[in-house]
Amino acid sequence: MPGPKSTEAVKQITYLSGALKAPRIAETAARMADQARDAGWSFEDYLAAVLDREVSARNASGAEQRIKAAGFPARKTLEDFDWDAQPTARQQIAALASGGFLLEAQNVVLLGPPGTGKTHLATALGIVAARHGHRVLFATATNWVTRLTDAHRQGNLPRELARLRRYGLIIVDEVGYLPFEQDAANLFFQLVSSRYEHASLILTSNLPFSGWGGVFGDQAVAAAMIDRIVHHADVLTLKGASYRLRGRGIDTLPSIKTQDPAD
Repeated sequence: MPGPKSTEAVKQITYLSGALKAPRIAETAARMADQARDAGWSFEDYLAAVLDREVSARNASGAEQRIKAAGFPARKTLEDFDWDAQPTARQQIAALASGGFLLEAQNVVLLGPPGTGKTHLATALGIVAARHGHRVLFATATNWVTRLTDAHRQGNLPRELARLRRYGLIIVDEVGYLPFEQDAANLFFQLVSSRYEHASLILTSNLPFSGWGGVFGDQAVAAAMIDRIVHHADVLTLKGASYRLRGRGIDTLPSIKTQDPAD
């Protein structure tokens, strides 16, 4: 049973942890006190252990908040990806999962037919980024254009682009599913340009780069955009039939290209 001094110390720890807005410290300190005494820890060892638990808890809590704020359509991880369907991508994705590409403001482009796991992998890498301490935003290409168009109409586009540059990772899903008008294409180009060599992008597309001119309505704009995206990028080409069609007796979809998507 703790003596008067110990009781007073516990009260003081509780008060101080509350003042620091770190209430977990009081709980951890109490839980680890007997362990520290029994193991003969030094004061420094005990303090380091308590603070380590607090930092770990804060990191986990912060990561969860960043994941929720990212706007992912569903929670997908690398652990639950079907690597048997995309074995050639495994090594490259594992290297990206270290998070090094984010520190170097590099991009990732996932190309391939519908249903081959592009969105899953983009989301999973986004979750990895959040766990590494980076702020992340996810949206389809169409939704990004809508967001930029609204900012432009309100006269806030430069401010919006600057704000988005503070995110370590922006994910643009489904490039190519719908064509853009010229103004929308120019706005999207500004998003890409604003992040060039500043912060990372992950893009997914069902089209090869050669088909992007039709999406953006201008070959010159598409070429300039692709040039900036791939200058510092890992480009992964996923192949195969859609996992959504497995067991349904359908082998191909009309939109699936026979050429390599990266051509």
